[in-house]
Amino acid sequence: MRNDMTRRNFIRTSVYTSSALLLGHRALAIQADTWTANQTAAPGQRPAPANRRFRSAAVEAYIARTSARIPDPILRRLFMNCFPNTLDTTVFPGDFEGKPDTAVITGDIPAVWLRDSSAQVWPYLPFAARDEPLRSLLEGVIRRHARCLLIDPYANAFMADLAAPPLEWSRADKTDMKPGVGERKYELDSLCYPIRLAYGYWKATANTAPFDERWRLAMTSVLETMRTQQRKNGDGPYRFQRAALNPTDSLINGIGSPANPNGMIASCFRPSDDACLLPFLIPSNLFAVASLRQLAEMAQEILHDPALSASAASLAAEVAAAVRLHGTADTPSGPIWAYEVDGFGGNVLMDDANLPSLLSLPYLGASPDPALYANTRAFVWSPANPWFFRGSAGEGIGGPHIGRNSIWPMSQIVFALTSASDIEIGHALSMLKACSAATGFIHESYDKDDPARFTRAWFAWANTLFGELIGKLAERSPSLLA
Repeated sequence: MRNDMTRRNFIRTSVYTSSALLLGHRALAIQADTWTANQTAAPGQRPAPANRRFRSAAVEAYIARTSARIPDPILRRLFMNCFPNTLDTTVFPGDFEGKPDTAVITGDIPAVWLRDSSAQVWPYLPFAARDEPLRSLLEGVIRRHARCLLIDPYANAFMADLAAPPLEWSRADKTDMKPGVGERKYELDSLCYPIRLAYGYWKATANTAPFDERWRLAMTSVLETMRTQQRKNGDGPYRFQRAALNPTDSLINGIGSPANPNGMIASCFRPSDDACLLPFLIPSNLFAVASLRQLAEMAQEILHDPALSASAASLAAEVAAAVRLHGTADTPSGPIWAYEVDGFGGNVLMDDANLPSLLSLPYLGASPDPALYANTRAFVWSPANPWFFRGSAGEGIGGPHIGRNSIWPMSQIVFALTSASDIEIGHALSMLKACSAATGFIHESYDKDDPARFTRAWFAWANTLFGELIGKLAERSPSLLA
């Protein structure tokens, strides 16, 4: 699992005050509405220009333009460090068969997660149309994803060097490991993120170069895998077990809890790489609906493959109907999306910080019912969610991957990205400033009472996502960055 290689840092830095915050119609007495941190703007910690993995003139111009609109020195420095972190440190552009090929590692782990690598480069799409080298690098990510999906659509991570052995903690796994695979945890969202990136790239650039026969075959494999994992004709071929102290790193009987087929797509692991408690993961199914609709459009407009387009569209419609029928739960405050269900009537009511999460549905274009989302959002950002934590250093959502009392800044970023409330956004920004612990970067998680106790000093997805948030706020609400 990813935190096997985390670097935990313990740095005593800040003292905080507390106050009360009004969130919507709920008055929440919380610690640290405004933090008075004993820190100044963190120093610039980007690599020297000669040591950066990639340089985009358009991105550099955007950083300069945006940073000039951020009055707060801590937020400004965080943005300048974080937004380019993926390009500075984690991209490995090259070529394969004469075409662009780009590996994107997570940061401190030398492997390409289909999810993370897609999300890490997503904020750079708006600059690709006017920056040919950046456009080529992003084309290389899409082409690399197609190669990986054709190696094994059930794998979540691949080695940056496809000839390298798998990640150390995966080498004894009981599963059908293929050459080039880093870890083989089947996660439904890993099939969706490459589609999201491909669709966003096409819309941003109008370039169809990466959508060749290999990409069509990869998308055909994605569809076949999703249909197999509807489990209408048995559990399918995938099996996985690992000898591990943490039970979330393995599957019951190699396949997980039983599922009663209902039209949704099963997932064995969550976006956190933790095992699902129940097989039908609702945020991933909603994400799949959005991604399948994008694939249907691309298959029709780019590939001119009406059969593939129709197959993607019909699966999207089936999953959408199933998740609407079977994916909700009643609570004293009204109906909400469940996190997981099994088709037998069982459900898990919670949310995890990793995306796709229930909180992130609008950000991913996967929220079909605003009222249902609003109820769900209130539930998951409250103590009713067993993985929501509040302490003297902030509040937010965590998950089993790190454990109790650990807040993921990613949840705070998404809380702000999905909010229309200046109060909520300002609250999230104050927490994000504090949880950086004067390092100049955003981390994977931190202790709810001590932001200096954090995991992963080099986690590019969180850094780039933070940069995306600040860039959007600088455009539409710069006063919030004062």
